[in-house]
Amino acid sequence: MGFTIGGIREIRSGSRRRGRSSECTAVAEFTGLWGWDVVPGARAAAGACSCGLADCRTPGAHPLSFAPQVPAGATLDEVTKAWAEFPGASVMLPVGRAFDVIEVAEPAGRRALVRLERMGLPLGPVTATPEGRTQFFVAPGAAAGLPELLYRMGWDDPTSLDLHGLGPGTHITAPPSDRGGLGPVQWLRSPALDTATKPPAARLLLGTLAYVAHRSRA
Repeated sequence: MGFTIGGIREIRSGSRRRGRSSECTAVAEFTGLWGWDVVPGARAAAGACSCGLADCRTPGAHPLSFAPQVPAGATLDEVTKAWAEFPGASVMLPVGRAFDVIEVAEPAGRRALVRLERMGLPLGPVTATPEGRTQFFVAPGAAAGLPELLYRMGWDDPTSLDLHGLGPGTHITAPPSDRGGLGPVQWLRSPALDTATKPPAARLLLGTLAYVAHRSRA
């Protein structure tokens, strides 16, 4: 990506030096530091979605269909200009490009994260959503191969684990944006330069995630 220490400092101090919003600074970190595409998303208030559809099925938890994507590599100036068209939008990340996601119930995810850190396994970013889910960022392609990989590990019925893969065509809400009017998404493990652009293969984490998810449901 060609990131430099100077570039990191510019993005992280940009809001103070130029009066930019913290939201724009966060988006610029995603695009400029972590190399992720970003999409403006809807927000929900009192059950109503900012997308304008009265019958919206996922209020405050989907991208705005009329908002263009902010591509990976966009600068703080470019982000500020793009976000000015959609003030107050949530920050959403397309899944299946730079990363896929393995999602489990939050209690199981938190316990698994502690185990994985103690084992010294490579980890990418991890989020916790206000719906009570934990999302582990893994290498692209994981979602499509997840059922077969679980089967090879001995899990004949992966649906019983409440463990799911998210891949191309899906989006997640990025911290610290609100999701569905329920509250903010939070980092359990923040992005880092060595893992954001190269998240770990799913197979390195899946055994622990599946075991803890199984124990939690049992």
